[in-house]
Amino acid sequence: MTETSPSLPDRIHAWDVRLFDRTAASRASVADPILRNLSTAANHSGLWIAASGVLASKRGPTRRGAVRGLLAVAAASALANGVLKPAFPRSRPGFERTPFVRRVLSPPVSSSFPSGHSASAAAFVTGVALESPLAAAALAPVAAAVCYSRVHTGVHWPTDVVAGAALGAGIALSTRRWWAVRTEEPAELGRSVAAPQLPRGKNMLIMINPGSGSDDTIEDDIRRMLPDADLFRPDTDGDFTTQLKERIAATSPTALGVCGGDGTIVSVAESAVRHDLPLAVFPGGTLNHFAHDAGVADVAATARSIENGTADRVDLAHVVVDGRDRISFVNTATFGGYPDSVRLREKLQDRIGKWPAAAVAMVRVLGRAQPMQIELDGRRQAVWMLFVGNGQYAPTDRVPMSRPSIGSGTLDLRYLPSTPFLSRTRLVLAALTGTLGSSSTYVHSSVHSLKVAVEGPEVALATDGEVTADGRTFEFGVDENGLALYRDR
Repeated sequence: MTETSPSLPDRIHAWDVRLFDRTAASRASVADPILRNLSTAANHSGLWIAASGVLASKRGPTRRGAVRGLLAVAAASALANGVLKPAFPRSRPGFERTPFVRRVLSPPVSSSFPSGHSASAAAFVTGVALESPLAAAALAPVAAAVCYSRVHTGVHWPTDVVAGAALGAGIALSTRRWWAVRTEEPAELGRSVAAPQLPRGKNMLIMINPGSGSDDTIEDDIRRMLPDADLFRPDTDGDFTTQLKERIAATSPTALGVCGGDGTIVSVAESAVRHDLPLAVFPGGTLNHFAHDAGVADVAATARSIENGTADRVDLAHVVVDGRDRISFVNTATFGGYPDSVRLREKLQDRIGKWPAAAVAMVRVLGRAQPMQIELDGRRQAVWMLFVGNGQYAPTDRVPMSRPSIGSGTLDLRYLPSTPFLSRTRLVLAALTGTLGSSSTYVHSSVHSLKVAVEGPEVALATDGEVTADGRTFEFGVDENGLALYRDR
């Protein structure tokens, strides 16, 4: 009789047994209790939740990495434990193979394949790596130790760990399909322009918003690097624009500066354009979208550009509401559900905090939203929401995350039509599957100007995250000469 060769599953299991037994036969060491405790700490993703709290304490890539990592962990854990384990039942190695000192106190009883701990570990670290490679490099040894600990403590076969880690990494990488990775590269601005060289900030007037989200260290840095600059804090009970106008008339500065959030920046930018003065921006807000996009988030680099007189043109967009009110914006203008959610958020945030209030407000508004009938450059449309960005936003086929350009004189137009059947459901599915670019529920284009007329009652307009006007007609454009912005080269 001829012997039949073992099947592939049999060969894999034999390899698993050899590798597992070799691990179990290794000498006892101080690593045994460490690996056992580490494996236990990763139960229910507790280790990664704690790590995300540390990463989220700092704004920027690490915070985005924490959020992306946790989202990947949630998806990987649900798939591994809720779908694959029941679909592919497999017996665990058995504690008799593992030395007593290595065993976990509460051994799992679910299917061995795949390893949920390994899936979560790989998902979290890979998700963090997409946003912050340095943070992921620090976490990778911990994730690898968690994966190995599942074999070392006797609760998984090696291939369970390999499969779980591959699953988790794949889930994390797939998040790029619906949530683009934000680039840290600054946007391209317009042409270089001559700007006054102001050693030590002499003849520069800098407005500090006392109600911005920054800490006092930024103002201290400005005073230290530009000691001759005129820094003033406007009275919070008065109109900032009026106070700035009076200060400019009294001091006749050569250049303006601003330390605050995007709402503060745009008010000073309007004054800079009106008086034909260059502007320096210091990141003094909570999110500082414009400062990051324009590449002026570093206080030392901006101070250096002021002393050297290096500046570039940057676009300043505007919208004329009902033919009367002209409102400038440096980032975005929106109407539809978003302005309504901002107003509701402002009512709730004192009680529950800004970000929980924003989430509650958006859910409430979208749940009861009605489509708007508008004319878009003379074409009738029914839309849920309309977004106009200053410059060019990317990516074009997903939710925008960054700006490759703020100097092309163009507007980034995006809107959500309500006419396709089940448009909101299809929009969510397209966003989750990364197919927004080919979906009829998401329209994107670049324009130099835009006129929107709303049929029916007035709608709220939000610019740079704040509700600024109500109206029926909105004419968008970009200032022809733009704004001279100090930026280091």
